[in-house]
Amino acid sequence: MDNTTEGRWDSLPVKLNDAILQTLDELKFTHMTPVQAACIPLFMSNKDVAAEAVTGSGKTLAFVIPIVELLLKREEKLKKMQVGALVVTPTRELALQISEVMEHFIQKFPQFTQILLIGGTNPIDDVEKFKDQGANIVIATPGRLEDMFRRKADGLDLAGSVRSLDVLVLDEADRLLDMGFETSLNTILGYLPKQRRTGLFSATQTQELEKLVRAGLRNPVRITVKEKGVAASASQKTPSRLANYYTICRSEDKFNNLVAFLRQHKHEKNLVFFSTCACVEYYGRALETLVKKVTVHCIHGKMKNKRNKIFADFRALKSGILVCTDVMARGIDIPDVNWVLQYDPPSSASAFVHRCGRTARIGNQGNALVFLLPMEESYVKFLSINQKCPLQKMLLTGDVVDVLPKVKAMALADRAMFDRGMRAFVSFVQAYAKHECSLIFRIKDVDFAALARGFALLRLPKMPELRGKHFPDFPATTVDTETIRYKDKHREKQRQKMLTELREKDDTPFPKKSFIKNKAWSKQKTRKERKKKRTAKRKHNEGSDVDDEDMTELLNDTRILKKLKKGQISEEDFEKQITSGTKSKHKTEEPSREEDL
Repeated sequence: MDNTTEGRWDSLPVKLNDAILQTLDELKFTHMTPVQAACIPLFMSNKDVAAEAVTGSGKTLAFVIPIVELLLKREEKLKKMQVGALVVTPTRELALQISEVMEHFIQKFPQFTQILLIGGTNPIDDVEKFKDQGANIVIATPGRLEDMFRRKADGLDLAGSVRSLDVLVLDEADRLLDMGFETSLNTILGYLPKQRRTGLFSATQTQELEKLVRAGLRNPVRITVKEKGVAASASQKTPSRLANYYTICRSEDKFNNLVAFLRQHKHEKNLVFFSTCACVEYYGRALETLVKKVTVHCIHGKMKNKRNKIFADFRALKSGILVCTDVMARGIDIPDVNWVLQYDPPSSASAFVHRCGRTARIGNQGNALVFLLPMEESYVKFLSINQKCPLQKMLLTGDVVDVLPKVKAMALADRAMFDRGMRAFVSFVQAYAKHECSLIFRIKDVDFAALARGFALLRLPKMPELRGKHFPDFPATTVDTETIRYKDKHREKQRQKMLTELREKDDTPFPKKSFIKNKAWSKQKTRKERKKKRTAKRKHNEGSDVDDEDMTELLNDTRILKKLKKGQISEEDFEKQITSGTKSKHKTEEPSREEDL
């Protein structure tokens, strides 16, 4: 996408505030992208917007600028505790990024304050900050925002604050639904006023998103921004300046090729995607040792407080490696990313496109490379058809060294590394078994011995997938892995203590249950009888509130409900049968009530 062809900001049909134009000039955003040119005038003329645009197309400015403009045009000025705009986004990194952009634009408008509500921090601190400073603009992740609405007992009436809301934006709306935030979103929408402007921004349109559009937007204007030229006819979902490659290599060569590639591109900025948090932890540590004189950062979803700092540090780097999971796949804007490397193909095809979109942003050049096993090559054709994402084959050249013995040495030197490798292998197999494209990524086709060699494992873990199988092709280490110690002395001390306790437990003989010599049979029998009586008494007590008639009715209702679930009866028939059963019960009960009187 070439952002210099869409016209200057002063060519918009609506005039932007001079201070906003000045900020755009300072940030060197001299020209609009298509999504900005389409969305800003509509938003500012009080239209609801549902925008679909390729990742990296400048969606953030397409809603940040209208938010500031609409708040400036309010008849009544916002008070300290009144929220005029709310932006909801799926990940804390994306929320942080939007907050930074918003900060640039409200610097020249001191009357506006904003607050960032994201996980990884103490919610009470957020409550106190809101009460102390107020907020006219809230940027939040769904979980933390929903929590804030329930903090009335702590003195925060967020439901009251949002009554003045003018604008709601759901950024990466499709991902919000993918990540299971639907319940939280419905709760949040329940607190918001119906009279408001709403914007939904996403890279893809889904059926779930369509439902959200119908529920949350009033007569929305739909905007779809596609790539220009030949790609437009095919509805290409990745930026046109992105060079997309794939390479084929065996399991045991995969990590060697990755290390060789990163060594050749050590002066560039690279993102490396893995399928699981455990793989990020394991391979990230290995890359720190194997790729010298390069800063390596790791980010995954199970990290809490450290994520925000790591993300900010990597953004500031001129070159380096970020090892991550799909938590970094959506909407994240990291400047000057040269290569996106997908060591593991993602579990969903749409995530593939979003991962690639971390490079070639706002008209810049970028490259992406996915590593595939020989049996996975048909994934290339699948992506071309399913995601309109063509890939070129790349033959990896250069000095490929076998680094796996070094990774094994790291595991032998520190039990923490050994544990990480085992967890990574297990998590990878589990993720592979759940892959969306199960016809291509078939767990039954996996060569576990080759895979374990590729993970540089010292031995195979105990897991259901490997039970009862023999792997003569996997040479397990001759070292007793139980003797591998933790480098962390405190951790090793704890392990030794636990091992001692287990050994003592094993040495303690278990009492024989079937027959005890020193006790008479009669006494043993009496104990059994006592146990039987206690069980019978407990069962009686548990069922004392339910008489036989009630139990019959309950079983009957359950039977009718099962029929409804199987589609054997309609909901109308279900209501009739349940109601008739209740009525007949009441009729039989009436005489007994009269007798009591």
